[in-house]
Amino acid sequence: MATQYSIAGTTAKGIAASVERAVADGGLGPGDALPPVRRLADELGVSPGTVATAYKELRRRGLVVTRGRGGTVVAAAPSVASRRPPKVPAGLRDLAGGHPDAAFLPDLPALAAPSTGPRSHRSTPRLPQLEERVRAWFDGAGVPAGHVTFAHGALDCVARLLATELRPGDTVAMEDPGYHHLLDLLQAMGLRAVPVAVDDEGMRPSELSQALRAGARAVVCSPRAQNPYGGCFSAARRDELVEVLRQFPEVLVIENDHAAEIAGAELNSLTGGGLSRWAQVRTVTKYLGTDLRWAAAACDPVTLARHDGRLLLTSGWVSHLLQAAVLTLMDDPSAQLLVRRAEETYGERRAAFVKELAQRGISAHGASGMNVWVPVRDESAVVNGLRTRGWWVAAGARFRLASGPGVRITVAGVDASEAALLASDFAGVLGESEATYGG
Repeated sequence: MATQYSIAGTTAKGIAASVERAVADGGLGPGDALPPVRRLADELGVSPGTVATAYKELRRRGLVVTRGRGGTVVAAAPSVASRRPPKVPAGLRDLAGGHPDAAFLPDLPALAAPSTGPRSHRSTPRLPQLEERVRAWFDGAGVPAGHVTFAHGALDCVARLLATELRPGDTVAMEDPGYHHLLDLLQAMGLRAVPVAVDDEGMRPSELSQALRAGARAVVCSPRAQNPYGGCFSAARRDELVEVLRQFPEVLVIENDHAAEIAGAELNSLTGGGLSRWAQVRTVTKYLGTDLRWAAAACDPVTLARHDGRLLLTSGWVSHLLQAAVLTLMDDPSAQLLVRRAEETYGERRAAFVKELAQRGISAHGASGMNVWVPVRDESAVVNGLRTRGWWVAAGARFRLASGPGVRITVAGVDASEAALLASDFAGVLGESEATYGG
């Protein structure tokens, strides 16, 4: 607890640095309370205003949160100690990680320099052949491809887009439940997430409208394979969302189409709806290789200029070796055959598991992608119960803002013969939970 760690400093900067060191070193953990402002001021011999300024800076940087009368506590996912999933216990089948089935990942090509000799990659940050291929990739899915760029993965791209548009304290409309790494990213950037409930067709228009009217300056959403819920935009839902967004032309809309080629659902993108500020981000890690930390984005010209301007000042460009590897796999017939087989197989496995659950009276959601979301009353009871039966699934708390409890199960590697066993075990665990806590 905070009382066991001595916070030091005589200036706001020094006090904030002392707390940050404690969080980074583990002396202060998520949920630990910091001393009240006046008490810490007396202990350090400084003014209450100095401590208040230190706490304000810590809040701005995502290290602490204030809970009214509950005081100031270390954030659940402080920016200096990013939240990591629990380690999978030995002997358990891992269905919590969100990983693809390795059987459908192609072998990575041997790396060879696309050209020799010293040169300025900043002047030509994108391989022309890959850029052309990416334009066709987006265009073939109905995404305007006049302006494209590359990044070091989807999260890297989203972070840069948000950093060029927003400032600490600004709000972002986020899917609820949503991708936990994105939620952690916002907190680390000092941004506030406004929950927008999702269903099998994605974000709900009425709740998105409410978030935008409340002042959200950006929207991050998934058009398909929504993680963890599995929703995908229908054409009708896409049109409803576009109608809402057109009323807020200054809001930046970011689509994260992270599982494009294996989503198992048609793309109904917001990007063709005439929005002023938009970007669609795609990556290949889920179906070409988890080490291919590369993403492409199609966006409006203003967003492109701001993203690339920031990229130029930091890493400068995405490795041309990495770009060459991605291009090779995109054009390799055997690799693309694996991708198509993966999409078909994941769809079959997802449908089989949802069907097995339904036959046991358990409702679940998984319209696309590799995951199935199962609402439950007690996440811990279900996770621990399945653990005793050899399965390791993800508790929903990491994905939720205001939505109800549930668990996420990655079914990419669960074949039809295993789906019935997993569903049976799930039903057994729910029965045990109801017997313990009441139906």
